[in-house]
Amino acid sequence: MSDKIFDAKNIMDTYRNAFAPVLKAQQEGVKVLDRAGRYQYAIAGDYLEWSLAQAKLALTTQTPADFFSKQVELTTALSEKLRARAQEFATLATEAQASFTDAVKETTSHVVDSTIKAADDAKKFADEAKTFGDVKTFADPKKKVG
Repeated sequence: MSDKIFDAKNIMDTYRNAFAPVLKAQQEGVKVLDRAGRYQYAIAGDYLEWSLAQAKLALTTQTPADFFSKQVELTTALSEKLRARAQEFATLATEAQASFTDAVKETTSHVVDSTIKAADDAKKFADEAKTFGDVKTFADPKKKVG
């Protein structure tokens, strides 16, 4: 059996590789939260513009009929903006789901590759251990070696 010395770089690389999928998932999550926050901010801006236009309308119109017709126009414009925002939200949700699915696939393939590598290393270690004698004598400490 080969005698390996302590290698800090190898240990750090192992941890970095082990936690790489977690870091990637966190980065994707932050991106989704950022986009969702910007989306909410845009909706709040639309409502703010609508409410300011309503306030201006109340101060500038002379007749109730004119007020009502302009109010209908403003509300129709807001509903169109909100319809576009709903489509934007559907796109945002679809992209978030796709990035999450990709992250899960990447993590799964990483785990499978690591497991296969660990199994190969364990098999090599077991084969190497067989060359040093009977492994059964190490398994039962109560059994006396003759």
